[in-house]
Amino acid sequence: MHKLDYLKLHLSVLLAGFTGIFAKLISLNEVIIVFYRMLLAFIFFGIYMTIIKKIPKESIKEINKIGLLGILLAIHLIFFFGSIKYSNVSIGTVCYSLVGFFAVFLEPCILKSKFSYKELIYSLISIFGIGLIFGFSSEYRFGIILGIISAGLFAVYTIYNKIIEQGKSSKTMLFYELLGGSMFMCLFIPVYLKLNPAITIVPVLSDWFYLIILALFCTVILYLLHISVLKTISAFTVSLTGNLEPVYGVLFAIIFLNEAQELTPTFYIGMLFIIISVYLQSIVKNDNIS
Repeated sequence: MHKLDYLKLHLSVLLAGFTGIFAKLISLNEVIIVFYRMLLAFIFFGIYMTIIKKIPKESIKEINKIGLLGILLAIHLIFFFGSIKYSNVSIGTVCYSLVGFFAVFLEPCILKSKFSYKELIYSLISIFGIGLIFGFSSEYRFGIILGIISAGLFAVYTIYNKIIEQGKSSKTMLFYELLGGSMFMCLFIPVYLKLNPAITIVPVLSDWFYLIILALFCTVILYLLHISVLKTISAFTVSLTGNLEPVYGVLFAIIFLNEAQELTPTFYIGMLFIIISVYLQSIVKNDNIS
């Protein structure tokens, strides 16, 4: 293992932590943000794959399967960005930590694997943390609900991703997921605007700047870094380091958006319980791998 690989790993987590910041900085609503993010990310990644002459080829059946994952990812992102828009970055990123809790119940059902009571106990710690956060301010409750739904959707996405990606490269998965997500958003946007005609869809200059960074750095480059480090660093180490994403997200929100004044001691206590829960679940996963 090289120090450069660990640098890439932490850089990818830092980029993920910035995602919520851009959701708050962009003036467009959550649906329009996801539309531009998916479309721009697909264009950038498509250009990259064309340059290296590795456009992936799969059967129509497999493309449809991967494309459906892209649709699920897009819907997850709508709820994730919506959570941030209706609350703040700190709450949106912390709710994202509940992915592990949903996975405890969904993995045995979908993958027909053994149910882990130990993981359930550790996950309940995160539920307690969310309960503390949920109660600290009634004005953010809708955002918290959206964040919880977002975490559930991402848990489903992650599980099915494991099933479908077998025998396929990560670049193939990313290419067709972005294609599926982009096509879905292109079809969904006209319906959405018909129901919400007052919604602004044209980004201002600053929005374009943030959208390009979000799509290029926080989607394509982030994912490519993630693929690269998995070749030399264990999946457990990558997963454990990735658990720092909500922590970075909260820190960035405090530094760049001055969210500290919106947060109470109860929030920080709740966040601590969630971090402990995620860490304990990671230990369990490592024991299973060993």
